[in-house]
Amino acid sequence: MLGKREASHYGVKTLAGIEELVSDKARDLNVDVEFFQSNHEGAIVDYLQQAAPDASGIIINAGALTHYGISMRDALTDSRLPIVEIHLSNIHAREDFRRHSVIADIAMGQIAGLGWQGYVFALEYLAAHLKQA
Repeated sequence: MLGKREASHYGVKTLAGIEELVSDKARDLNVDVEFFQSNHEGAIVDYLQQAAPDASGIIINAGALTHYGISMRDALTDSRLPIVEIHLSNIHAREDFRRHSVIADIAMGQIAGLGWQGYVFALEYLAAHLKQA
């Protein structure tokens, strides 16, 4: 729903537009990225379990699942990969229920409120972290 949903919180860029910007940055950094989106927690769990063995890290915007997605959190933990949590809006400046993340304590860091640029910052950080490891 990006580009159509509450522009004041989520901006006007579409998911495809954000993916294009991240892909451009990935080429600059000489890293590979793969994108996945689902509104279904089980599909996200299945994807994480399937993709994790071939991945080096995870950047995730879990949307509403951020606040209650326990099976997704378990799949992220089981991946044993570095995780950067990302949110377009500042979840800490919104409704109380949005301020809690079930991912925060297993993530290396969280970027919230920087709009689509947060995805690029997350990729830059994760790529630099993985090169130092």
